[in-house]
Amino acid sequence: GDGVVNGTALQTDVGDAVTPELDVTYFFNDHIAAELIAATAQHSISAGSNDLGETWILPPTLTLQYHFQRDEKFSPYVGAGLNYSYFYGEDAGTGFSDLDVDGAVGYALQAGFDYWFNDNLGLNLDVKYVDLDVDVDVNLGATPLAARDVDLNPWIIGTGVSYRF
Repeated sequence: GDGVVNGTALQTDVGDAVTPELDVTYFFNDHIAAELIAATAQHSISAGSNDLGETWILPPTLTLQYHFQRDEKFSPYVGAGLNYSYFYGEDAGTGFSDLDVDGAVGYALQAGFDYWFNDNLGLNLDVKYVDLDVDVDVNLGATPLAARDVDLNPWIIGTGVSYRF
């Protein structure tokens, strides 16, 4: 996304990652549920052709969902909620030092479905969009660089096995 570095616009980019994810969903009734997702992944951060480094992200997301037909074999849903992204284990790229990515809160939207093979076992496909602006600090030699309000805005696409108790 676009960020501002010391008053100058800078195009930044965060690389994609594939990682395992744990989703826990609690149903209040047949249609309304809350879902918490937990995962962690390592991402590379670049600005133009410069490799600023890598960071780990822990992005727990809590959504409130509406399930259209929970008891059917094909059960679609939509949801909305909040994400808090915590960054850790930052490792600056060659020529850079002291990479630091601040944690941030953003909103999340999701859509997905479960396809149930039987009463307990199913397949899940889920897509989430998270609107997130973060601040990135790094030093280039002795020069501190600060990118403010970098648009991270990841798409989180997941597929997995669902089990209901």
